[in-house]
Amino acid sequence: MAESHANSPQARTGLALSALGVVFGDIGTSPLYALRISFHGDEVSKLNTPDVLGVLSLIVWALLLVISLKYLAFVLRADNNGEGGIIALVALLNPWRAKKRSLRHAMMLLGLFGAGLLYGDGTITPAISVLSAVEGVVVAEPSISHLVLPITVAVLIGLFAIQRHGSGRIGGWFGPIMLVWFLVLALLGLRGVLLEPKVFIALNPMYAVTFLAGHGLAGFLTLGAVFLVVTGGEALYADLGHFGARPIRHGWFLIVLPALLINYLGQGALLIADPQTVDAPFFRLAPAWATIPLVILATLATIIASQAVITGTFSLTRQAMQFRQLPRMRVIHTEAGEAGQIYLPAVNWLLMLACILLVLGFRSSEALASAYGVAVSMDMLITTVLTVTVALRFGWFPAMAVLGGASFLIIDSTFLVATLYNIMDGGW
Repeated sequence: MAESHANSPQARTGLALSALGVVFGDIGTSPLYALRISFHGDEVSKLNTPDVLGVLSLIVWALLLVISLKYLAFVLRADNNGEGGIIALVALLNPWRAKKRSLRHAMMLLGLFGAGLLYGDGTITPAISVLSAVEGVVVAEPSISHLVLPITVAVLIGLFAIQRHGSGRIGGWFGPIMLVWFLVLALLGLRGVLLEPKVFIALNPMYAVTFLAGHGLAGFLTLGAVFLVVTGGEALYADLGHFGARPIRHGWFLIVLPALLINYLGQGALLIADPQTVDAPFFRLAPAWATIPLVILATLATIIASQAVITGTFSLTRQAMQFRQLPRMRVIHTEAGEAGQIYLPAVNWLLMLACILLVLGFRSSEALASAYGVAVSMDMLITTVLTVTVALRFGWFPAMAVLGGASFLIIDSTFLVATLYNIMDGGW
């Protein structure tokens, strides 16, 4: 039998490239701010090699455990007719006829609460991502810092204006740009690693353990900033219905994960070689002549980063309407052959308004970081609870589900508490 067009190698390659342009933008732009915020408030004179290696080790193992193991190997198995996200998990529990105060009814309420948090994520991600990229202009031209907010607002308006073209077409535009972005991440990281090749010893998890053990409360609070490196995981799962699990897994392990690891290691190597670069380690990795082109590319990448949560919010809204948890609103199918690729005008414009208000209210990416971390960490914790419940209901490796679920609950809870404590302590 001839291979169908949808399953042809060309179609799979195109789908994987589109997924790269939609799904991984959020997590792929965390290098812009995550390591910088981890050392926010530290005096340059006190920045030392063991601390840098400890934070790098935390970042490496957060990516491996939370994204590679939890989401890619575990959570992505839980799809509802191809759809992902918290509402899909709730649907798999079939709670709509559950008696009040029963476990399934409680899981439904928990899932709906998590869905509300995902709307918060969909609002904060575009704001913090675009703002952090545009702030890179200040590295090259401090005199034009007053233009950061107007440029950010203009970029956000443009981003939401193109949503009507659909995630498939947008992914086709954005995919090649994100491929260039991840290649640049790797090249910049390699440039930094060559300064201090010993930075690779941060792959040893003992450096993370030693850092936490040796810094007490300060080390624990650093976890709130380290958590920013994995914030794209929830959007990744929510976008499952747009592209499917296989392109997402291939994109992560073949392109995204290697590029992120080498870039974070490169930033850490730069900090070891020159602690003065702690104000903007990502942009300081580039030679001076490349700063402005890098800011432009970073701005494009953060526009794409926002795409992951915007399309995830569209999917979430449609699922909520199907289960009569939201009033009906207009849904536009943007691709005739892809039921998962949709556009909701009302949701799109409300998100845009909320993003602009956040930018004008918080005025910097660091001020937004705490709110961002809380919304996403609570979502991740709820996703873990629901996924374990689904796994037990369907008998998916019960022992592994309980053991893995308990481990992930500990990790998610730790990140959440650290993030909340950061807010109570005054933020980053």
